[in-house]
Amino acid sequence: MNKYLRHRLQWKKIIGTAAIAIGLAGTLQAAPGMAEASAIHKAKEGDTFYQLAQEYGVDLNQLVAANPSISATNIYEGLEILIPGSEAESQQTGSSMSVKGNLEQALPTLKIAESDKVVEAWGKSFNYSRTLDVKASAYSAAAEENGNWGAVDYFGNPLQLGTIAVDPKVIPMGTKVLVTGHTHANLPKKAFVATASDQGGAIKGNRIDIFIPGKPSEVESFGFQDVTLYILK
Repeated sequence: MNKYLRHRLQWKKIIGTAAIAIGLAGTLQAAPGMAEASAIHKAKEGDTFYQLAQEYGVDLNQLVAANPSISATNIYEGLEILIPGSEAESQQTGSSMSVKGNLEQALPTLKIAESDKVVEAWGKSFNYSRTLDVKASAYSAAAEENGNWGAVDYFGNPLQLGTIAVDPKVIPMGTKVLVTGHTHANLPKKAFVATASDQGGAIKGNRIDIFIPGKPSEVESFGFQDVTLYILK
């Protein structure tokens, strides 16, 4: 096991019983493709095709192709997104738009207007108050990395893409940030929105720990990386 794996704070909030914690961990580690046959996802702020492909365990190309009328740079809250493999898919697909064309739209972008304190990622604009350079590590939902608390964050919410552990003296809990400068196959390229909703005994000062969905061996390959955070307003 990576010697740098995080140790949970002893005073971290205990939720439910051990059975609930085990149930949450089992849910998070379920095999890909567990979405219901007629799944329609109602988009939330910050959703991306990449994130949804990871969440539902579906192929990114198939997800993009199943939603030809949706631009990857214009996914907004409340938008209904078809999950491949459902009965509804056969009724909503049929557009002549090629997968290649959709993937070209899905290419990530990152533009920064420092004078206006605005950063654009994946076609969305975010206002930020400041930037913060930090050293980042990563953790998974594996039991050996989360101890008796189970695969949940400090508040008892299931770990998910966008969860980061922070030092609350540097980054207050609940702060939303745009993470940039990272490299890992299981993370969105160039940038993704995250929430400071976890803590760790080894996370002190300008350090964050990024939750990455995947096997511990895959997550461990993240190592330590220098990333820049945009503290969102």
